[in-house]
Amino acid sequence: MTAFAKQLTGYRLTTARITYHLPDHPSLLQEYIWQDLDLAPGYPVLRRFLDFWQRNLEGRLHSVQVASKGLVSPAEMRLATAEFALH
Repeated sequence: MTAFAKQLTGYRLTTARITYHLPDHPSLLQEYIWQDLDLAPGYPVLRRFLDFWQRNLEGRLHSVQVASKGLVSPAEMRLATAEFALH
């Protein structure tokens, strides 16, 4: 499914600020910014990514902040009634 088709079915641009403990220095925190199209409020794509992180990466998660924004809404989209070609 294309990104545009996902937006028409309710996917929203989702940004997560993931704060995690550095593996070599657990007392220090680092941030990672993740961004993808996802479905609010369950965020299944983000949850899969965080599950992957916990299973495969060494940095233990500290916190996750999430923001999302719908890029295209049905009221903002209009179908073209004509197409013109210019030479």
